[in-house]
Amino acid sequence: MRRVLAIIGREWRAYFFSPLAYVILAAFLLLNGIIFYAILSYLATPSAPKGQALILLFTNTYFWIFNLFVVPIISMRLFPEERRSGTIENLLTAPVSEGEVVIGKFLGALGFFLTLWAPTLLYVLFLRSQTRIDVGPVASGYLAVALLGGYFLAVGTFASTLTKNQIIAAILCFGMLIPIFSVGLLDSMFTGKGRDWLSYLNLWDHMDEFARGVVDSRRVIYYLSATALFLFLATVSLSAKKENP
Repeated sequence: MRRVLAIIGREWRAYFFSPLAYVILAAFLLLNGIIFYAILSYLATPSAPKGQALILLFTNTYFWIFNLFVVPIISMRLFPEERRSGTIENLLTAPVSEGEVVIGKFLGALGFFLTLWAPTLLYVLFLRSQTRIDVGPVASGYLAVALLGGYFLAVGTFASTLTKNQIIAAILCFGMLIPIFSVGLLDSMFTGKGRDWLSYLNLWDHMDEFARGVVDSRRVIYYLSATALFLFLATVSLSAKKENP
């Protein structure tokens, strides 16, 4: 555990040694700030539904667009950067297993992803100063952000083990995320069991449920199992690269 924690800390700090991290952070906060302002302006109209601000923050189209682009950028450096700097050999010959390396780097990236979201808690404090809000849907909404971010970053971690080039790693990750995100949206085209299966994969519906305070254990299991699958694939890929550099 101590070795994994060391890798997590090393990876999380590494993001802030790069100007790209501050560009991502600034763009994320600017975009979310604009969206939050637009949501408040919309809800200020007499005909708007009440108490929907945070639901709209978690389920708007830009939420998905930004995450589909920012996750590949966050994850693209995980292993290609180690290969570029020549530190991958030291890391793989250290007294840590490939699984520990993958988990440590993944959790470091997830920590940075959650760091992006941390300032948005100020939105919650602002809303609570203006009106009463239910803490339950807020907590479940942020739980969904963590689960979704973990899932997407696990895909990105796997993609980063497949190539030495950061740009290619980002493209691979994006290419994997698009069908993962899109397949569930096809449920309206099917009936019966096919529709049920695709509905289970509909990430948009999942976020809508979480944002309304509905925590379905099936959704949690789906995200955790999918995350574990891609981390396992990343470990297998890294082991194969170690045996055949």
